[in-house]
Amino acid sequence: MEFDKSQYYRILCSDWPDFLDEYIQLPVLQRLSGVGLLCGTDWTPLFHNQFYYSRLDHSIGVALIVWNFTHDKIQTIAGLFHDVATPAFSHVVDFQKGDAQTQESTEKLTKRIINDDLLLSELLFSRGIYKYEIDDYHQYPVADNNIPGLSADRLEYMFPSGAALDGIWEMSDIEHCYSQIRVLANEAGQQELGFISAEAALEYTQKFLKTSMILQHNEDKVAMQLMADVLSRAMECGFIDERDLLFMDEEYLITKFEGLALRNLDSNFTRLFRTFRNMKTVMHTFAPIEDAYCVSLDVKKRFVDPLVQTAGQGAKRLSQISSEGEKCIRDFLAYKDTPYGCVKWIS
Repeated sequence: MEFDKSQYYRILCSDWPDFLDEYIQLPVLQRLSGVGLLCGTDWTPLFHNQFYYSRLDHSIGVALIVWNFTHDKIQTIAGLFHDVATPAFSHVVDFQKGDAQTQESTEKLTKRIINDDLLLSELLFSRGIYKYEIDDYHQYPVADNNIPGLSADRLEYMFPSGAALDGIWEMSDIEHCYSQIRVLANEAGQQELGFISAEAALEYTQKFLKTSMILQHNEDKVAMQLMADVLSRAMECGFIDERDLLFMDEEYLITKFEGLALRNLDSNFTRLFRTFRNMKTVMHTFAPIEDAYCVSLDVKKRFVDPLVQTAGQGAKRLSQISSEGEKCIRDFLAYKDTPYGCVKWIS
């Protein structure tokens, strides 16, 4: 499947904000071009991702959405830099740190990285922008808000994720869906992205949850935790340092790991890495099995219950006005895969 990023970006924002260009070219952001949005699944045959989409691509997309709906430079730049601390393999590192349910541990360095980068500091100073204005996009509800709200971040990552993982989004679908989105006021009186029609909100929610369901399956849990264990073992053996994940891109690390496995410097590392790189099926079981790598995890449930503009009643949540919408959200939240996902070891 082809995914035309230029066309996609034009859908997100028809008037490209030229002021973004000088920020995008900074090395601190360009590093993200080597970090995949899909958390290491680009590197295992267990998944068949239809195209590669980077964290830099995602960051630009978020910035374009924020600009499209706010035309506020500060909020837009904050959206652009929201993933600046994302390490190689993205949320795999959250799994490594035991944070599979919130997947927020990788955000902790955002302020430090923004504060310490000299080129960024010089650029912000020359433009009269303070670092505190752009180092926490959570302060801007159009850029980010709490689940089940719809934000630029949540909206953007599910378009390419769904398209790459399972062809869930075609470009024409994205364009139609996006045309139905406006800035509405939520229950707390805060700005939030929402829909001008219940039909568009339902279609988006169904596709969002279809994509998010993939992330609830044991296949994704196994892939994420196995790569996390690869990284942990590589660090234990001194092959890499945790800081390397902020400087080395994924392709470089995979190539490095291939060489280490070929030399078989550590049998545990070799077995973990070769299993990750060659596994093609996961067994769904109710107990761990012998001679297999097995994972039993509860992971973050990514879902939305978007606002819908109503006649004379303000904005309501989809679940409040659509029984079909309420049911699809309820079914998603109730879903559980088998207790264990297991894959046979590959030596």
